[in-house]
Amino acid sequence: MVLAVAHLFGFYNPKQLADFLEVPHQQFYTELKDWSVYHVKKMLLRFMVKQAAEKLKPVISKSAATRSRAGTTLSIDNSVMDRFGKLLRCTWSWYSGRYHKVIRGQDLLGIVFTIHHIALPLPLLFCPKQGRYHTTKAELLIFMLTQLKTAFLREGIDITQLPLTMDAAYVSQELRERLHQLGCIDIIIAGKGNDVFTIDAQK
Repeated sequence: MVLAVAHLFGFYNPKQLADFLEVPHQQFYTELKDWSVYHVKKMLLRFMVKQAAEKLKPVISKSAATRSRAGTTLSIDNSVMDRFGKLLRCTWSWYSGRYHKVIRGQDLLGIVFTIHHIALPLPLLFCPKQGRYHTTKAELLIFMLTQLKTAFLREGIDITQLPLTMDAAYVSQELRERLHQLGCIDIIIAGKGNDVFTIDAQK
């Protein structure tokens, strides 16, 4: 299965894939036997970063205006997927914007890289409500961005130059400070509100 997925990203033999994953090719099949779902997830992230880096390298060294015209952003959002199974992991009660009420489901937090009207998915995490670490969406976001920054630095790209777009629900002074510490300066917030206009005494 791993090799089949690797074909989609231009790796057509085990040695090519082993070199990309920095695994000795003589021991590649031995390494695969010990892999868990977390190793597969890490591999998929590296594939997605490689794909995004190929699109980003021609414009990342250009001016901010050029990057803006290319539409380069890291878009952050979460979505609640309703579930009815009893044995699914990470299933809790969440507020759903689609249903406008609390439902039982899985809350997924993701980061999408956009450039030239192309959207490339990057990390995707289930938001938990249990556990000692990374249990808030803000903590998860910092965790994901830190991993993503490290992955892109391996490709020679500093993604903190890209603007972040996110929902107003994430906004807090603490999150802003932590994003700045990470190196992210351009943060675009999508807010929602209602404005009532009065024209000729009619609202």
